[in-house]
Amino acid sequence: MNVSVPINYTQAESDLIDRFEQRKADLPGSVAVAALREAAIRQLREKGLPHRRVEEYKYSDLRAFLKSAAPLAEKAKLEDLESILSNQNVFGDLDRYRIVIANGAFVAGLSDVEDLAKEGVTVSSLQDALAGETGAQLLTMPKTGQDDGIVALNTAFVQGGAVIVVREGADLSKPVELIQVATSSGSQAVRNSISVGKGAKLRLLETFVGDTGDGELNTVFDYTIEDGAALATTRLITGKVSTARLFTSIATVGAEAEFKSLGFIAGSRFARNQQFVNFTGENSEAKIYGVTMAGGEDLADQTLIVDHAVPHCNSREFFKTVLDGRSKGVYQGRINVAPHAQKTDGEMMTQALLLSEEAEMANKPELEIFADDVICAHGATSGQIDEDLLFYLRARGIPEDEARTLLVLAFLSEAIEEYDEEDVTEGLEERVRDWLAGH
Repeated sequence: MNVSVPINYTQAESDLIDRFEQRKADLPGSVAVAALREAAIRQLREKGLPHRRVEEYKYSDLRAFLKSAAPLAEKAKLEDLESILSNQNVFGDLDRYRIVIANGAFVAGLSDVEDLAKEGVTVSSLQDALAGETGAQLLTMPKTGQDDGIVALNTAFVQGGAVIVVREGADLSKPVELIQVATSSGSQAVRNSISVGKGAKLRLLETFVGDTGDGELNTVFDYTIEDGAALATTRLITGKVSTARLFTSIATVGAEAEFKSLGFIAGSRFARNQQFVNFTGENSEAKIYGVTMAGGEDLADQTLIVDHAVPHCNSREFFKTVLDGRSKGVYQGRINVAPHAQKTDGEMMTQALLLSEEAEMANKPELEIFADDVICAHGATSGQIDEDLLFYLRARGIPEDEARTLLVLAFLSEAIEEYDEEDVTEGLEERVRDWLAGH
C-alpha cells in the first residue's frame, strides 16, 4: 500500500502556488499551453522546489534559499525602459544587433527586427506564438530537461520571450544581443526559442540589466542547431542582486553542426546556469566553457549534462571558478554516452581558485559510458594562489594586490581565450577586472 506524504510547503512554495492561481487566466497561450502549465504547477505541488535531496540540487538548495516569491513583474513602461537601455552597455562599443525583452515580454519597437530580417533572421513574440496552433511545441522540452524543477517553474509562469529563426545558409555580419531588462521589481519567467537553419551561423550575446528586487529571474533558452549550422552563445549573469537568477539552456545539435557556449557568472547571491546538450546527428561538436566568480555569501552553480546519443561526436567542457569570502561554487558536469554512440570523444575539466580559507568548492564531474569504442576523460582541481608565482611578481616591483589580480585574471582568461570569440574577449576580461576591484 502506497501512502502519499503531504508536503509542508515553505512560504515561497505557497506564494508560487497562489501566484499561479491568481495569474493563470492572464498568462498567454492556447488550451494546450494551459494544460502544460497545469502539469508544471502540479509538479511543484507534488515535489516542492528543488532541494538538497534531489541529486542535481544537492549543492544548491533552491528550496532553502528562496524564502518568498514575489508576484510576476508588470508590463514595462516605455520611458523607464528607454532610460535603462540608454545607460547600460554591457559590451561597450561592440557593433551588434539588439533584441529586447522587458519585464518578461518581447519589445519589437526597441529591437532591430527589420535589420535582422535583411540578414535572414525572423524575430517574433513568444507570447503571440503561444496562442497559435504550435504554441505547445515551444514549451515541450527534450527528455534531459523536461523533469527539471526550474524548467517546470518556467513552463508554469512563462510570460513571453523571443522566437528567433535564422534561415538556411545565413551568416550574420555581426552578433545579436538578446538583452533582458527589469524596469521594476517583480519576478520574470522568460523563454526564448532560437532555431539556426541548415548551414547558417549565429553569434548570440545573452545579457541582463536592471533589478528584479525580491523577485526571481527564470529564463530558458531552447536552441535548435540544424545540420551544418553553427551557434556561439555568450551568457552574462552579472550584477549585485540578492535574489535567485536561474538560467537554463537546452541545445539540440544536428549532424555536422557546431555548438559553442560560455556561461559567465559574477556577483549574484544565488545563480544557477544549467545546460543540457543533446547530439542528434553525427560528426558534430560542442565546446562549453564557464567562468565563475563569487564572494561574500554568494552561491554560483554551473551544471551541465551532455548526451552523446549518436556516434562520431566530440565535446569539450572547460570551467574556471574563483571564490572569495564565504562563497560557494558548484560544478556538476556529466557526459552520457549511449550504447550505440561509438567513436565519441569527450573531455571535461573544472578548476577552482580559492582566495580565502572559508570559500568552498563542490566539484562533481561524471562520465556514464555504455559504449566501448570511445575516448572520454574528466578532471577537477581546487587550490590557492601559487605563492611562488606571487613572490616572483612581487620581487619585480609589482604590489601584492596588483600581483594577485594579474594571477587571477590569467587563471580565468584561459577559459575566455579558449572560447575564442575575439570581439567579446575584451568585454569579458573587463568584467573580471571590475569584480576583482571589489574583492
